Amino acid sequence: MSEDGGGRPVLVGYDGSPAAEVALRWGVEEARLRGRPVTVCHAWHWPYPLRQPDEETLEILRGAGAIVADEGVRKAHALLTGEGVRRALAFGGDVEVRWCLERGWAAAVLLQASRNAELVVLGLRGHGGFEGLTVGSTAVQVASRADRPVVVVGADTPPARWESARIVVGVDGSPASEAALGFAFAEAALRDASLLAVCSWWDPAALPGPDRAPFVEPDRLRHEAIVRFDQAVTPWRAEYPKVPVESRFVVERPRHALLNAADGATLLVVGDRGIGSTPQTLLGPVTQTVLQQALCPVAVVPAPIG
Repeated sequence: MSEDGGGRPVLVGYDGSPAAEVALRWGVEEARLRGRPVTVCHAWHWPYPLRQPDEETLEILRGAGAIVADEGVRKAHALLTGEGVRRALAFGGDVEVRWCLERGWAAAVLLQASRNAELVVLGLRGHGGFEGLTVGSTAVQVASRADRPVVVVGADTPPARWESARIVVGVDGSPASEAALGFAFAEAALRDASLLAVCSWWDPAALPGPDRAPFVEPDRLRHEAIVRFDQAVTPWRAEYPKVPVESRFVVERPRHALLNAADGATLLVVGDRGIGSTPQTLLGPVTQTVLQQALCPVAVVPAPIG
């Protein structure tokens, strides 16, 4: 994948599954909004690592992968000429559609290709996926290791509602949360969407029994959390003055607060690892939960490197 005058592309993982179809639609919309190319990426591999196939078998597998990649490119072109996309993105120009076909496991291929991408879009579960999102899934592997935002969409994700687009972002004061705020404001500006920033504070003094935190001043801690929340959002309000913003501070467990706030939203934005997560963690527990349970696409944003 080369970087040319079109700039860094929006990278879409495509395997022909229902979730990949929705990811392709979302990726094309992102490319039009951003004025970027879109790259349709498909990975193929021999499924039995202990037995190396002969060259003829490899060529057959590669040919099958090329058919899938070509199907994705054709569908991307169809989306770009569709009436719904033209109406939603009337100001947009032409979008170049590229393709990327590589041998290897999907997560490894996508991570390598993402190094030259603006954004990665992939389905929650592709062909061969599990009913539950597992730590070993492509979505988790890419979202946890990519150094740029990854948007994960489910097969049942409806088309974005342009007339009432609403973006929700989780804020907890972590470096990844700050990056998520910036991404969410930029995305809201691109989509002429409103933005809801949610900060969830769980009162440690309210926990029952042995989980109760001793020697705390809940009122003071809550006030400090509110101040930090406001300090985090204020600079982005100034940078994006045209974005309608609501800040919501709630006393509720973060995963519940975000899932409730994201009901009916166009996009939920979270950092890859929040406060308390370690670099060794694939994804923070809240991020893993919303990837599994959110009814809208989820953008996972990494903390800045360095």
